[in-house]
Amino acid sequence: MEEFQRAYSRLCKESGAEPQETVLQQLHGLLRGRLDLATQSLTLDTCRALGKLLQKEALLKELVLSDCMLSDEGATLLLQGLCVNTVVRFLDLKGNNLRAAGAEALGKLLQQNKSIQSLTLEWNNLGTWEAAFATFCGALAANSTLRQLDLRNNQISHKGAEELALALRSNAGLQQLDLRWNHIGLLGGRALVDSLPSNRTLRRLELAGNSVPGDILRAVEQAMGHNQDRQATFRESQARAHVLSKEVRHLREEKSRQFLDLMETINRQREEIAKSSRASAARVGQLQEALSERHSVISALKAKLQMTEAALALSEQKAQDLGERLAGAEHGQRGLAQRQAEERRLEQQEAADRESKLLRDLSAANEKNLLLRSQVDELERQVKAQQEQLFLSRQELATTSAKLKMRAVQAEERLELEKKRSRQSLEDAERLRFKEVEHMSRRLEEGEKAAQERAQRLEAARLSLEEELSRVKAAVLSERGQAEEELFKAKSQARLEEQQRLAHLEEKLRLLAQARDEAQSSCLQQKQTVADARARASQLGLQVEGLRRRLEELQQELSDKDQEKTAEVTRVRVELQEQSGRLQAALAAQEALKEKTAALERQLKVMASDHREALLDRESENACLREKLRLKEAEISRIRDEEAQRASFLQNAVLAYVQGSPLRTLSPPK
Repeated sequence: MEEFQRAYSRLCKESGAEPQETVLQQLHGLLRGRLDLATQSLTLDTCRALGKLLQKEALLKELVLSDCMLSDEGATLLLQGLCVNTVVRFLDLKGNNLRAAGAEALGKLLQQNKSIQSLTLEWNNLGTWEAAFATFCGALAANSTLRQLDLRNNQISHKGAEELALALRSNAGLQQLDLRWNHIGLLGGRALVDSLPSNRTLRRLELAGNSVPGDILRAVEQAMGHNQDRQATFRESQARAHVLSKEVRHLREEKSRQFLDLMETINRQREEIAKSSRASAARVGQLQEALSERHSVISALKAKLQMTEAALALSEQKAQDLGERLAGAEHGQRGLAQRQAEERRLEQQEAADRESKLLRDLSAANEKNLLLRSQVDELERQVKAQQEQLFLSRQELATTSAKLKMRAVQAEERLELEKKRSRQSLEDAERLRFKEVEHMSRRLEEGEKAAQERAQRLEAARLSLEEELSRVKAAVLSERGQAEEELFKAKSQARLEEQQRLAHLEEKLRLLAQARDEAQSSCLQQKQTVADARARASQLGLQVEGLRRRLEELQQELSDKDQEKTAEVTRVRVELQEQSGRLQAALAAQEALKEKTAALERQLKVMASDHREALLDRESENACLREKLRLKEAEISRIRDEEAQRASFLQNAVLAYVQGSPLRTLSPPK
């Protein structure tokens, strides 16, 4: 219980509220699963915490919340927690003045909860809210676990009674309903009476203080009596049917046990016969299988021998083919060697031709070079000759100038000699000398210019010849290098191809020799295998002879077994005939048991007819008792009228007291 108390305190603290001391005390003193919070004013936070606890707590079986002044929201929170509770059996909400929200929450509770069996709702004014009370009644119609419902002093009118009547038509679990001190009246009473024939579980219905006429009350009591009698008769018939069914079941079990024993005996004998026949058949099958295995082994060995001979012939054929291939390969190798030698000779000849051609080209280039050199020498000689001519012309010019100078000196001498001659001849001579000097100087200048131009032309020709000579030398050198490089490449390529061909031919020769060795070894192995197979065939022939003798012995044993089997079958047939006689006796006993069962069924029918007669007698007695009750009801009605007057007087006094008290606001409306 301390855990319940701690859980309540924790939930209150989580919601930011202080736990109520009175609630903590009640939780601390929780005994036998009963929580009594009657007359405790529960706050909204307490209701919320208790609602959460009731969703998980599995210890409470009774919850008393009478006169707790619950608000609509607090009642809703508590009832929401109870909707998922599966342990609470008793719930008391008396005197909490529940309104429409509370009635709707109660309806949800009755729809979802499957454990509450007793619900007390006294002094709650549920009938004032007709729509909410209709919801409550609809949930009550669908509920099948509630057994007791207390609706006293709830201001239920005839409309509320009609809703309750509709709920009772569909309800199949309610046994006690207390509707005292409401306002049901004549219409509500008739609605309830009309609904009672459809309800077979309600045994007690209290309608005192509802202004319901006496005939309706009597009809209600009569219906309750019928329900009680019906349930008692139903329980008694169930008990008798249970006893009879137990006896019939016992007889059937005994009969089935005997029949099963008999069938087990028959099955056991059949199994023994089948086992012996299976054993003999298995033995014969084993012998036949052994014989067939021997035959299959012999046939397999024969087939293997044939396959070995065929493989030997095939290997010999392969060896011959390999020999022919080897000879062909050797012949091809010789032809290939000849072809390669011829190709190598041709390649060497081609290389020699290319080399001679290159040599001829080289000699032609050398000759061309020599020719060019001779041309250069000729040009050099021409240059030298021209230089010599230039030198000679310069010498001639010098000699000419010297001669001219000498002539000038001579002329001057002659001039000096002839000074004395006439002035006319002097002037003429001077004029002539001047002309001759001018003419000679002009000729000298022209000769110098011509010599210079010729020297320039010769120099340009020499330079062009030198350039052409250098170009020719470079071309000759490049051609010679290319020719030498091509010759080297051709020689290396021919040498490499020859080496590759030789290596390929050597590899072919090696593979052919290896194939020949393998063929010879396989031929030897095949011959050895043939010899082994022949030896095994001779051994298997001996084994076949032994197996034939064994087969004859087994056939003799099989004939003996057949004779024994026929004797055993005759013996089993005799036993089966005896067992069939016993089975017939058992069937006769079974027929006797069937007759006993029929007699018991007849007795059951007689007892049922007696029971019906007893019921008729009881109904007649009930009619007499009803007559007596009718006589007494007149007397009781008078007493009830007096009691009703007293009760009305007491009610008026109580109402007057309540109206005069400060709790008038909490009193139920009329």
